[in-house]
Amino acid sequence: MTRQNYTFTSESVSEGHPDKVCDRISDAVLDAFLAEEPEARVAAETFATTNRVVIGGEVGLSDQDKLKDYMGRIEAITRACIKDIGYEQDKFHHETVEVTNLLHEQSAHIAQGVDASADKDEGAGDQGIMFGYATKETEVLMPAPIHYAHAILRRLAEVRKDGTEPTLGPDAKSQLSVVYRDGVPVGASSIVLSTQHLDESMSSADVRAVVEPYIREVLPEGWVSADTEWHVNPTGKFVIGGPDGDAGLTGRKIIVDTYGGAAPHGGGAFSGKDPTKVDRSAAYAARYLAKNVVAAGMADKCSIQLSYAIGVAKPLSIYADTFGTGEVSPAEIEAAVAQVMDLTPRGIRQQLGMNKPIYARTAAYGHFGRAPDADGGFSWERTDLVEALKKAV
Repeated sequence: MTRQNYTFTSESVSEGHPDKVCDRISDAVLDAFLAEEPEARVAAETFATTNRVVIGGEVGLSDQDKLKDYMGRIEAITRACIKDIGYEQDKFHHETVEVTNLLHEQSAHIAQGVDASADKDEGAGDQGIMFGYATKETEVLMPAPIHYAHAILRRLAEVRKDGTEPTLGPDAKSQLSVVYRDGVPVGASSIVLSTQHLDESMSSADVRAVVEPYIREVLPEGWVSADTEWHVNPTGKFVIGGPDGDAGLTGRKIIVDTYGGAAPHGGGAFSGKDPTKVDRSAAYAARYLAKNVVAAGMADKCSIQLSYAIGVAKPLSIYADTFGTGEVSPAEIEAAVAQVMDLTPRGIRQQLGMNKPIYARTAAYGHFGRAPDADGGFSWERTDLVEALKKAV
């Protein structure tokens, strides 16, 4: 039996966090290539520091002559991302930052294991293990600590960008400690927020006065009490933010991107990778399956593990865990998910419609727990497998 009474903490970071700036640029580059060619191969990595952004990695198009044309667009894509995030600092400004593009053609040795041919299916882009998770503790079937840590920063970004709170800067981090009673989240024991501010005269108390109403607005009623500890900008002033304050890299916030530590993680990052990379697509598929299992009433919590080998199409294993909350056995769930979804890389992409420019929007505030978009974004958040799963057990 899992613990019923405890406190669990998760953190989130804003779109202006240095690592998230890099994730955004990498995914925007990916989107640009997928818009040109749905089967484009992209593995884009970004590094950002004071007045400088460096982008490297591998790109593949069926017409490699087009690659040079697209390379010329990378700088403009980068500047547009930085502008949208909101950086106009002296030492990190969308107009003046130096952009270095080191992207190059995809390795033929990698491509030979991945590409489909007449006599074999398309193989996985790499070996690895991927996890998906869902829980009934929130309406979006996500763990409450990470869900609300994201919600705090999303709300602050909204009021920053619409001009309601012009003193807030793009760089921010939140951390929420949630109290569980009888396995149900009931309140916040502590709230930590560090946010960049543009007015150098502001104290921590001043910043709290700005952000507290929005934090209370997004948390469930009754979660904030007289016993809740607040730590807003606990080190004092936070004026210099983003890559000028701390270097950023693509793929360093994998727990923020997923379940806030409430579920296992296979270790692979998502941003900048096209959906032939199972690090990304199979992790999305695992979330899709776990969410549908919970939505179908088969369990209150569910974790799905998938494993792959490079060049091999079918998953090597499927493992389900319902943490003692299952209405059906994990073995039955494993058999059912394999029946209702083709878990080869191509099967995942086709069922979830992943060969589209839908990835830049995932780069901040979590890849999971978001509403599906009309254009196919966050398709892995749909619950359209419920009836098929019920029939399969």
